[in-house]
Amino acid sequence: MTFTHRPVDPVADLDLLHAWVTEPRAEFWGMTTYTRDEVGEVYTFLDGLTTHHAYLVHRDDLPVAIFQTYQPAHDPVGETYDVQEGDVGCHLFVAPADVPEPGFTGRLAMYLLGVVLADPAVRRIVAEPDVRNAASIARAERIGLQRGDVVQLPDKTAQLAFITRAALE
Repeated sequence: MTFTHRPVDPVADLDLLHAWVTEPRAEFWGMTTYTRDEVGEVYTFLDGLTTHHAYLVHRDDLPVAIFQTYQPAHDPVGETYDVQEGDVGCHLFVAPADVPEPGFTGRLAMYLLGVVLADPAVRRIVAEPDVRNAASIARAERIGLQRGDVVQLPDKTAQLAFITRAALE
């Protein structure tokens, strides 16, 4: 099993992105009611930022996830905690699988942590799943993230979680 990733192409990837993020299982991604054009606008906007990045993750050449990174100091989450130099925020959406594969998301998450930590300036990874997303919070804890405060963001109540570079190395 080989994972790769590349930047989202907001035009070429739009049909796939729209199909994934508008499924009921994507409720915590916050776009289930978006039209194709609205999804395109979101990813075009992200594509134009230098502080936020969206990637399409592939496993053996098949798309399996959307991965986003961002600088918390340039995001609403940065107003809810003491942002430190070297903080990077992450979001992960795993596409629906035809056949569930035990351990897949954990292996994917470890690959993506390695991607983020390939930048030597990164000192800590920040996540902020919706407090109602028990599966995401449990997954974050399984890979070593430690719970922080519960905070109010414009679009959700979030559970902050952190892991340092030192804890992963």
